[in-house]
Amino acid sequence: MAGWATKLEGNTIPLSVPYTPGAKYLSYTLREPVGVVGQIIPWNFPLLMAAWKLGPALATGCTIVLKPAEQTPLSALRLGDLIVEAGFPEGVVNIVPGYGETAGAALAAHMDVDKIAFTGSTEVGKMIVHAATGNLKRVSLELGGKSPNVIFKDADMDVAIPGAASAIFFNHGQCCCAGSRLYIENDVFDKVVDGIAESAKKIRVGSGLEPKTQMGPLVSEEQLKRVCSYLESGLSQGAKAIAGGQKKGDKGYFVEPTVLVDTTEDMKVVQEEIFGPVVVAMPFSGAEEIVPRANDNVYGLAAGVWTRDISKAHRMAEQLLAGTVWINCYNIFDAAMPFGGYKQSGWGREMGHEVLNNYTQTKAVCARL
Repeated sequence: MAGWATKLEGNTIPLSVPYTPGAKYLSYTLREPVGVVGQIIPWNFPLLMAAWKLGPALATGCTIVLKPAEQTPLSALRLGDLIVEAGFPEGVVNIVPGYGETAGAALAAHMDVDKIAFTGSTEVGKMIVHAATGNLKRVSLELGGKSPNVIFKDADMDVAIPGAASAIFFNHGQCCCAGSRLYIENDVFDKVVDGIAESAKKIRVGSGLEPKTQMGPLVSEEQLKRVCSYLESGLSQGAKAIAGGQKKGDKGYFVEPTVLVDTTEDMKVVQEEIFGPVVVAMPFSGAEEIVPRANDNVYGLAAGVWTRDISKAHRMAEQLLAGTVWINCYNIFDAAMPFGGYKQSGWGREMGHEVLNNYTQTKAVCARL
């Protein structure tokens, strides 16, 4: 993002209407910082989310008030120490820990904040939109997801099966773009489900301080209760767990990596974001069927497509209502690639060239020569 600081360019614009006969005009645009930015970040990637938010805002010349999640304030506070040590001018970056309902709400409603950038749940995102109406501050939102991950029968299974497992179990499934709705073409359904279930059973769940641990606890007791309530809901509605399906152990916030089958589109575990290591696997019969099913959700953050047919892959990418579509891969991010959602997964984009639109405003200048 630092490289963009010297590349924020305007445009010269030839005017088509001769308002005054014989007169000439010079018209151009300026890209200017939006001003004071409030940024609210989540707990699932606390240091990374701070970097995603601070980088473009600083590159465009904004000043920032950053509120980390109440569950994970320490990395942001340490980053603040390093910012002071690096010699940033006083007041350019301000780290303000606190609870969402107090510090976050105050930041979203503050009349001297010109723009709010939020990453978190769709529920809280809607609250921020309402809070921002006082001074009509600009809002960008990176919100929840229930991302479809589609495996066709012609996919390379040596890549697709571990890829789909990683798509949901990465970071304990506490990832907004987790591939939590797994659609598998009928002919390979059993093979894929068995492979992902086998991967789930092999994951070593335990303390994050143990070197051999592959999946630690969920972030909090609140999150544990949330995930377990979804498991209970799915199983009570007829879903079957072929791996996991319950809390692990009597101590800590551990949940077994879970693969649910016999699920239907109307179940809460299929429609709603769980934010835990739980995937729902469902069969489909072909590309024409799967597109409307994959798009039948209030979210539109990400999607995955696994196939050797490159034409089919790109047709799917065009038809899926998602801000990011990964083909034969998943969870690939880069500072140059925009990230954000369709529908209730948010407004605007993080990263890439497009993130600069979040933190700049355009001024048109017209001079008679």
